[in-house]
Amino acid sequence: MRFLIPFLLMTAPALADPPAIEKVTVHRSGDGWRFDVTLRHPDTGWDHYADGWRVLDMQGRELGMRTLFHPHETEQPFTRSLGGVAIPEGTTQVQIEARCNVDGWASQRLVVDLP
Repeated sequence: MRFLIPFLLMTAPALADPPAIEKVTVHRSGDGWRFDVTLRHPDTGWDHYADGWRVLDMQGRELGMRTLFHPHETEQPFTRSLGGVAIPEGTTQVQIEARCNVDGWASQRLVVDLP
């Protein structure tokens, strides 16, 4: 039995922190908006990595989505951009929400003031 316990611990799924949004830079670009989002996530490779983030209005409607197509286990934190996001006139704040391919959307959203 004492040999079985370490084996069971090795086969249990690793619990990782959700993707954390560390920084967001926003500026108007032409008719749309550009978002530069810095994420941190303990990517372990293709089996578990941060795979996207999105811009939401304050009612939770998606305004733009940035898909991340590969893990960034050796590049943490990392920044990726999304341009051409249409923001309704008069909007002063949006939310940013991050996702990983195992746990889905993180429960915490970051509220960002638009310049």
